[in-house]
Amino acid sequence: MTLNSLRPEIRSAVEAAQDKQAVDITVLNLSGAGAFAEYFLLCSGQSQPQIQAIGEAIEEKLHCQGRRVAHREGKSSAEWVLLDYGDFVVHIFSERARQYYDLERLWRSAERMTFPAPSPHPPSQTSAEGDATQQ
Repeated sequence: MTLNSLRPEIRSAVEAAQDKQAVDITVLNLSGAGAFAEYFLLCSGQSQPQIQAIGEAIEEKLHCQGRRVAHREGKSSAEWVLLDYGDFVVHIFSERARQYYDLERLWRSAERMTFPAPSPHPPSQTSAEGDATQQ
């Protein structure tokens, strides 16, 4: 799995999360794993307002591309937001909730791609291919 092999809407969701300074962004490829979705996008926010902002940014970006969220869970005081797009699901966690649910361990056999933490100063010019690592 490479960044370019991800479907455009998943790449857009990753970009929206990065724009809101999400940390520990990971995409799990669950196709063939018997899961109800093909992909999970996991990321963390460092506060409840940031978690909400990440979710809203993803929803807005995908809405502009014609994708509508089928189901949303998590209130403004929640430590976890779920955006269900049918074939892929976005999970936005607080660090504590992410450790508790530990979806990476639950789906440890899934192919995964991680994205680097946001830098305080954007790099001058990097290729999109260099912005992710495969595991």
